[in-house]
Amino acid sequence: MARARANGTELEYDTFGDPADPALLLVMGLGMQMTAWQESFCTALAGRGFFVVRHDNRDAGLSTAFDDAPPVDFSAVRPGDRSTVPYLLEDMAADSAGLLDALGVPAAHVVGASMGGMICQQLAVDHPSRVLSLCSIMSTTGDPSVGRADPKVASHVLFSAPAPDREAVIDWNVRTLELIGSPRYPVDEEVLRRMTADAFDRSYRPAGTARQLAAIMASPDRTGALGSVTVPTLVVHGEEDPLIHVSGGEATAAAVPGAELLLLPGMGHDLPVQLEETVADAIARNASRAAGGPAPAA
Repeated sequence: MARARANGTELEYDTFGDPADPALLLVMGLGMQMTAWQESFCTALAGRGFFVVRHDNRDAGLSTAFDDAPPVDFSAVRPGDRSTVPYLLEDMAADSAGLLDALGVPAAHVVGASMGGMICQQLAVDHPSRVLSLCSIMSTTGDPSVGRADPKVASHVLFSAPAPDREAVIDWNVRTLELIGSPRYPVDEEVLRRMTADAFDRSYRPAGTARQLAAIMASPDRTGALGSVTVPTLVVHGEEDPLIHVSGGEATAAAVPGAELLLLPGMGHDLPVQLEETVADAIARNASRAAGGPAPAA
């Protein structure tokens, strides 16, 4: 792993594959670290001809924390109002563009999950020359009428706080992953516990997660702006997603001219290992339609 200066922040990142191959940037979701992109998925993408870069977003993992910012007053947060938050999704998209600068990458295929999908959408809107192809996974447009979470899941995931000790945090995170996970592809509780323990021991930043959530809430609806996106676009969404309803993915695909929509039965708000090859194949097919994409598999 390494660090790069990007847009006034320091971002922790690592890479997979051959630097001579087309770059593919992976952007993770709310409060998640780059390690939530499983190595098996990163390796699968590298095996399809990409130089894969994953990184910790600002306020997550080992990247720059904004702990000097005042606490967020969520009652005051309004879409399009920057004055109530430390940063917006457009700033996080600029971080990604800055990371490409630091790596000497003129443009990349970009793939984002959940909040990462929102960041990648914003990157394609604000920095179109930096994006070769776009893949938005289990995400939405910012239109509050689509992608609504199941109320029970939203209450736990977005608006409850785990206890401050390590074991209680791990218990809370395991419950979270069970609530949002894929019904058709359940993960053993011991595996979830090991994953969440590893994540806690690497970094635990609940205040950073709150600031990221505020950035989502304060960022404007991207629906209209997504009409300007001209690169090949793939939207992937689980049909059983309880955190961002499938309507969010459908709206994203409808907003981007010519976008492909891949709906996956039995998938929730995660990327099960059983679907990694399917999703990697779809990403590679989408990227092959772009200038600078890898050649399609024979």
